[in-house]
Parts: sequence; C-alpha cells; structure tokens
Amino acid sequence: MRRKPVVGVIGNAYRIENRFTTQLVGERNLRAVADVAGALPLMFAGSPEITDVGALLDVVDGIILTGARANVHPTRFNTAPCEKHEPYDVSRDEVALALSEACVARGVPLFGICRGLQEMNVAFGGSLHPEIRELPGRMNHRMPRLENGEIHPDPRVVFADRHEVSLIPDGAFAKILGCEKIRVNSLHGQGILQPGKRVVVEGVAEDGTIEAIRIADAPGFALGVQWHAEYDAQRNPINRALFKAFGEALMVRV
Repeated sequence: MRRKPVVGVIGNAYRIENRFTTQLVGERNLRAVADVAGALPLMFAGSPEITDVGALLDVVDGIILTGARANVHPTRFNTAPCEKHEPYDVSRDEVALALSEACVARGVPLFGICRGLQEMNVAFGGSLHPEIRELPGRMNHRMPRLENGEIHPDPRVVFADRHEVSLIPDGAFAKILGCEKIRVNSLHGQGILQPGKRVVVEGVAEDGTIEAIRIADAPGFALGVQWHAEYDAQRNPINRALFKAFGEALMVRV
C-alpha cells in the first residue's frame, strides 16, 4: 500500500505566562493538512538551532509555511526595524527563508499562507510593507475588532470573506480554482511591497494588494496566498481546492 504523505508545518515562537518558551502551530493548519490534503501533519520548530533544513526535507513530502502574529524582520529586506511593528520572530525567519529556497530547488511542494507568502517573497529577493493599510488607496486588511479594540469573539466574523481577488487568466490559481475572481478573508497588516525576482503575482485584491503568488520555474508546487486558506478548508470551496491541489502534488513524491 502507498504510504500517507507527510507535511512539515512550521512552528512559531510563543511564550506561556511570559516565562516558558514554546513552539506553536494553529490547529486549523494541521486539520486542513490531514482532512483535505490527505497527509500526516508533522510540526517542526521554527528554530535554526534544532531544525536542520536538509534533514527535514529528507523526511517530509511537503512544507506548509503558516500565518503568524510576528512580522518578518525588516533587515531581511534592507529596511530599518521599528518598535511599533513588533513582534518579530527572527528564528522563524531564518528557517522559513532557507526552506523556501530549498523546497523550490528540490521540487518539494511548498504552500505559504499569510506570513508564509511574505516569507516566500523575501526569500526570493522581494520586500514587504509593515502596514499595508498605510499605503494610499489601500483598505484595512487587519482582522475585525470590536469598538473597544478587542478582536471580535466570533471566528465566523473574523474569518469572513472581506474582499475580492482577481486571478490572472490561465495562471496556476485560475486552473486550480476554475475561475478568475474569488472572495477571501483578510487578517494581515504586513504585505508585499515589491515582488521578488522569481515571484509571479497571480492574484490581486481590489485595492492592489498582492494576494496570490507562485515561484517561476519551480519544479514542484510553490504557491503562496495572503489570506488564511486553512480556515474551514473542509467546506470553503476556495480553500478546499487549494489544499486538495497541494495534496495531489504531495502524492507525486510518495
């Protein structure tokens, strides 16, 4: 019998009670991999001291770079850091950027979600803007909040479709999704400013924000989305189709 493919899902630095250092992965990512991509999710640490990229890629069939609260550190794209754009996760930066290049070079399926898309862009020489809503003509892409500033308690509101994305005709996303216009959720502050050299922009929001990319000439699946595709991937037709396509790419390697 064919074995089940294994997907490495990157962890994020997280402190419990501001004392205990942990690695955290959102369960929706793990369930999307298991339920829709049909693979075994295997969390790995976003820490270069204990995660050897080469050894990791020897044992997994694909990689998910998930969303995260921390921004990619600006020095990764030659910009000065600013306290108001913290927190950062420089350890994850090191692992994720190296992984992005290594996955593409080896043909290992790579799916970047939110921060993951941003990491893929930076890995190939692109830059980010720390607060995309501050650019002229851009909407607020951050998650919905109550009047008192707290995050809205209802996940159906937080992850509701917020805007359209136009996909390039005959692109990888249009072929997977079978259409050229979709609606997606929006939960990010940072976004792509300048695409990297091999980054092909395949989807753009109505305000011009880059929402979907692929890496040119990648021998395997190498796609990134700015929205949280892990949300309700079991039922949401857009997110389900993307994780199904990722799963099909994994089976080629099994």
